[in-house]
Amino acid sequence: MTAKPRHLRSVLYVPGDNPRALDKARTLGADAVILDLEDAVAPEHKAAAREGVRAALASPWPIPVLLRVNAPGTPWHADDLALARTLLLAGVVLPKGEAPPSLDLPLPVWTMIETPLGVLNAPAIAAAPAVAGLIAGTNDLARALRTRPHPSREGLLHALSAVVLAARAHGKVPLDAVFNNVRDPDGFAQECEQGRTLGFAGKTVIHPSQIDPANAAYGVRPEAAQRARALLATWDAARAAGQSIATFEGALIEQMHVDEARELAEEDGG
Repeated sequence: MTAKPRHLRSVLYVPGDNPRALDKARTLGADAVILDLEDAVAPEHKAAAREGVRAALASPWPIPVLLRVNAPGTPWHADDLALARTLLLAGVVLPKGEAPPSLDLPLPVWTMIETPLGVLNAPAIAAAPAVAGLIAGTNDLARALRTRPHPSREGLLHALSAVVLAARAHGKVPLDAVFNNVRDPDGFAQECEQGRTLGFAGKTVIHPSQIDPANAAYGVRPEAAQRARALLATWDAARAAGQSIATFEGALIEQMHVDEARELAEEDGG
């Protein structure tokens, strides 16, 4: 039910009621897309968005497709789930998650952590077998916490780290929140670097211009891949000589460093 997904550096939100955006999203270079029935769709357009999503998924996509449904308790939740049951999806995104999900769906669930209670319960949510990943939702969270806007997301750092910690503790994928100002590429790049430093696996994005920078920030840099392969070669030579540890660039390396290097090399393509 929750097979480990491929590396997700960029995950693009696409409104379900925008046919042109739905058509373009196939070819923009994002690692996955989230077809959105929730915040990006006005109440009077919910039914049209469901039909737009159905039409968009009538033919196969080259990347994983997730569907963000409206939250439990809203007038649209049941109809959204009914639609999800008829589609070929990689998973369902559940907003406002505050407890382990109880959706009756044969699909992985990506739970959005965007309330204080969601942050406090993130470990229990991540531990649920149906959950594939946690997605930080800082717009709602910042409002609920009454934090002030800050370029370094100072008031949100504890919550962001809590999301990463919960996800990583249970082998799930943490995705960072969206960056709202699509006209501030420097701010977006800074937030990507911060998110990667915090331990997020990738970034959710809202505009095509954010895809390539997110892919670059969360991808494997060529120098890092080259260094990883050199470390692996040093380790293999040491093991062939019967040694349990080795020295690389003046520092001792052991199995932990080898595992990390192998992950980087595999992520880079071999």
